[in-house]
Amino acid sequence: MPVSSRTRRGLVVSLAGLAGALALRPGVAEAASASTITQDSLTALQRLYADEPHARTLGAKAKAILVFPQIVKAGFILGGQTGDGALLVNGSPIGYYNISAVSFGLQIGAQAFSYALFFMNDAALAYLKSSQGWAIGSGPSVVVLDKGAAASVTSTTLTQDVYAVPFSQQGLMAGLSIEGSKITHIYPGS
Repeated sequence: MPVSSRTRRGLVVSLAGLAGALALRPGVAEAASASTITQDSLTALQRLYADEPHARTLGAKAKAILVFPQIVKAGFILGGQTGDGALLVNGSPIGYYNISAVSFGLQIGAQAFSYALFFMNDAALAYLKSSQGWAIGSGPSVVVLDKGAAASVTSTTLTQDVYAVPFSQQGLMAGLSIEGSKITHIYPGS
C-alpha cells in the first residue's frame, strides 16, 4: 500500500518533535550548583589553554571569559542544544549563564562540546550583563575562531568585541554553530 506524501510529512514532523522533546526535556539532568559550574568552567578553560596555547593570548587581553564546559546538542530534523557556564574575571566567577538553541533542518546525531567566549571590551561585557537574554547574532560582534584562526591571533590583531572558541568536541553531529543561540543569566544554587 503506497504512503502518501502527506502521511510521510506527518511522520517526519512527528519524529522530529519526538527527537526535540527527548533532547530538550526538563529533568534529564539535575541542574549543577554554582561551585560545580565554576570548577568545570575553570577546568575546561585550562584544557583549552593546554590544547590551544594561542587562546592564552585571548585570555590575557579579555575583560572576561564566559566558559561553557559542556554544551549538549542533539537532533533529528528538529534539534536543540543547551549548557551552563561561568563568566570569569581573573579566574573568579562573576555570574552564571545558560546557552540554548533550537534548530530545524537536515541534521541527525548528538554531540557534546565546550565553548569559550572572550569578551574583549567593556561595552560587549556590559551588553551581556544588561541584556535580558543575548541572542548571538545581535548585539556585539562575535567572531568564531577555529584552530587555524586561533593560531594566528596576536595582541595586535584583536579588534572584535567577542571571540568564540569551540573545543573538546565529542560525538557525531555536523556543525558547532552558536549563531541564533540565546545566552541567559541564571542563578544556580550553591
